[in-house]
Amino acid sequence: MRITFCCSQTNAGPWLSGFRAEIPGVDISEWAAGAPEADYAVVWAPPQQFLDEQPGLRGIFNIGAGVDALLQLKLPPAAKVVRLDDAGMSVQMAEFVCHAVIRHFREFDGYEQDVALGKWSYRKPRLRTDFPVGVMGLGVLGERVARSVAQFDFPVNGWSRSGKSIDGVRVFCGASQLHGFLAATRVLVCLLPLTPDTRDIMDHEMLSLLRPGGYVINVARGAHLVDSDLIALLDSGHLAGATLDVFRTEPLPAEHPFWRHPKITVTPHTSARTLREESIAQIAGKILALQRGEPVAGVVDLARGY
Repeated sequence: MRITFCCSQTNAGPWLSGFRAEIPGVDISEWAAGAPEADYAVVWAPPQQFLDEQPGLRGIFNIGAGVDALLQLKLPPAAKVVRLDDAGMSVQMAEFVCHAVIRHFREFDGYEQDVALGKWSYRKPRLRTDFPVGVMGLGVLGERVARSVAQFDFPVNGWSRSGKSIDGVRVFCGASQLHGFLAATRVLVCLLPLTPDTRDIMDHEMLSLLRPGGYVINVARGAHLVDSDLIALLDSGHLAGATLDVFRTEPLPAEHPFWRHPKITVTPHTSARTLREESIAQIAGKILALQRGEPVAGVVDLARGY
């Protein structure tokens, strides 16, 4: 069995050592043009040349949660594309989103501004019932986020393409219930996979359906959000603010208005980072299962895009 590692902007050494420890005797190396063909690949943003040179791959394991960039390439015909199920990402995502929700709800951004001016201020406590949180996308990460936010006694709505049942969460499903979900939501959290159907989904029409004073938290992909529409709704007062961790171009260009908008908090795509040890253990286990002819979780439906 041969594994090739092709992950852009990633130090390959610790990953290769980790796989050798998990699968003793494995033949694994970092890809270079013209390298021998492999059985399995561990990738992040590989070039098309890599895939063209590896037509016999049986499995392609993506070290990030989203596979949208990978699915834009021409893939080997027999290869299964396998995403990480969790590998420590869901708890990070829950931490990030809960922090963003609470920071907005408790008006900590306003307190920070006052403190910077040396001002001792007071704000009237707000009611959680006035701040229903809607989690759009109820996969592994979305479900963990929805459950975590509910622990702080916020009303929590969830929306997904297909129905789910989550304790403490009011679940909407399908296109017919999307508008109802948005109308019932004041704080919108986007955790959708990026597909042709979800690209630009957070446009002026959709964001206008949020309750007045709405707040947007995008931790999925930058292409879900129409940047100019968000700014227009912030400037009109319909939306109160946004926390954005993902962007159409990353790093976010210095001239982008998000950097300077007073109602937008920018973070550098750090809501849920890949944890190397957990990811190696999960991928190694799935490779061994495939070698034994067993099914594995996380196989991407190429037609659906997730």
